Amino acid sequence: MTDRPTGHAPAGPEERAALRRALVQVAALAGLGAVVGVLVAGAAGVWGALLGAGLGLLFCGATVVAMLVAGRLPPASMMGVTMGIWLVKVVVLLVVVAVLDKQSFYSAQVLVAVLLLVLLGSLVIDVRAVLRGRVPYVAERPNGGPR
Repeated sequence: MTDRPTGHAPAGPEERAALRRALVQVAALAGLGAVVGVLVAGAAGVWGALLGAGLGLLFCGATVVAMLVAGRLPPASMMGVTMGIWLVKVVVLLVVVAVLDKQSFYSAQVLVAVLLLVLLGSLVIDVRAVLRGRVPYVAERPNGGPR
């Protein structure tokens, strides 16, 4: 035995279910956004909806995948992976915004609307997972009793 802290249990059905829900949500919002986008802004609205859904999938999916991969690591390492993924997502967002800034083939309003809806939906999925999670309220002592 070692005194080194162990990581979380390997990824379970909760993490996989969260990833499935996120994929279904992004696909539904991409489709709905494309329909609304074409009505509001034509083909540019469709491109805006698809770009917004793609960016939302990047943000939501990268976090869930990081948890699936880093769930077996010690807590400090898991935090490092989480922060690294967050930093990569911010850099990618800045690069995408810089590239798309001068483009005119998409509707920025539809992109932002779909992106915000995806992120809000992801928040609902995350809150639901936390509320349904089974977290012990007390820690056990080595002799088996509560602390």
